[in-house]
This record gives sequence, C-alpha cells and structure tokens, in this order.
Amino acid sequence: MASAVSLLLLSSPRPLHRAAPSLLRSPAPRARLSLLGPAAATALRPSQPRLLAPPPRANNDNSDAVGAPDRLVAAVAYLYPFLDGAQHGRFIVAQYPFFNALLSPLAPAARLFHSSPLTPFLLFITLYFAVVRNQQAFSRFVRFNAMQAVALDVLLIIPDLLAQSFAPSGAGIGLDIFMSAENTVFLFLLVCLFYGGGACLLGMTPRLPIVADAAERQVM
Repeated sequence: MASAVSLLLLSSPRPLHRAAPSLLRSPAPRARLSLLGPAAATALRPSQPRLLAPPPRANNDNSDAVGAPDRLVAAVAYLYPFLDGAQHGRFIVAQYPFFNALLSPLAPAARLFHSSPLTPFLLFITLYFAVVRNQQAFSRFVRFNAMQAVALDVLLIIPDLLAQSFAPSGAGIGLDIFMSAENTVFLFLLVCLFYGGGACLLGMTPRLPIVADAAERQVM
C-alpha cells in the first residue's frame, strides 16, 4: 500500500494545458478590449485618417472687427506727437512751400495745441492714463495706437535736447548738418502721422518702427 502511494506521489502530474485548454488560452482580441473598458477599446482601435485643415493665414486687416469710433480715436492719437514735434520742420517748410499747403488743414489743431504750455503735458497724461490704461472703456486697438503715439512723443526728447544743445549760431557745415537732422525728424513724424492715422482709419493695426514693441508690452 505504501509503495503504491509513493508511486502516485512521484509520478509527474498531467499538464494543465492539456486538461483545461480553454482556461489557459489567451482571450480573443475583441474580448481583451471588452475587459479593458470602452475608453481603452476606443484608444486601441486603429485611427482613421483625418484631413488636416490648412493653417490660418496671417491677416493684418481687421477692419470688420474695428468700429468707426475706435478707428477715429486711434487715428487722432497720432496728431499728438506730430504737433509736439512740428517745430523740427521749420527749415523744410520754409524751403518747400508744398509742405505748408499740405499741413494747412492742421493749423487750427496746432494753434490749440500750443495755446498753453501745459497742453502737451495734459494730453500726455490723458492719453496714457485715460486711454492706454483704461481697458474697460477702450479696445486694445485704440490703446495700442495711443501707446505708440505716446512712445513716439517720448522719443522726441532726444532731438529736442540735441537741438537745444548743439544749435549752430552761424552759417556753415554745422548749420547744414543741423538742418538735415531737423528735416529728418520732421519727415519721420510726418510719415508716422500719415501711415499710423491712415492705417487706423482703414481698420488696420500699424506698427511703427522703434516704438511698436514697447507699445505691445504696455497694452498686454
């Protein structure tokens, strides 16, 4: 009896995969997906090819989104630096009467601007604190253009100081250089006025050289 029991214990057991093949067989792919849940089943399904839409084109023309009042306010803001630096054009206006006829419509605004020594300072405070910093009353379009006008006026400190410090007393090469520098400043302000004001009236966002990045940081 003992020898029969020992023979049964020492004999190799029958493999399970032969006895119950259905239990050890790997489940079918669909059954495996159902066990993982609907989310995993959806993720493991082969993805269908998708048609990629073309990237949007950069367009600076937002005339449909900018209203007429915003365009007008933004365009008028560029009058401030031009009127504040109009004295730099005294030589070119005297030499070329065309500029005098071109700018004659701005004569009433120039007289009002220079009616008091405090007018430029008050306009600076108004533009910066009442327009640029007023996010509730004005759109970003108006505030960005007003900030460009303010930054352009701040830059006028440099040519103003140079004109007061190095103005020649007589004729010569020094006067020629001084007149060329003054004419350059005036023409730059004139181009900024027409480009900035014209773009604003068309509903486009102008980016003036030198001051555009600084204005962008202020209105973020």
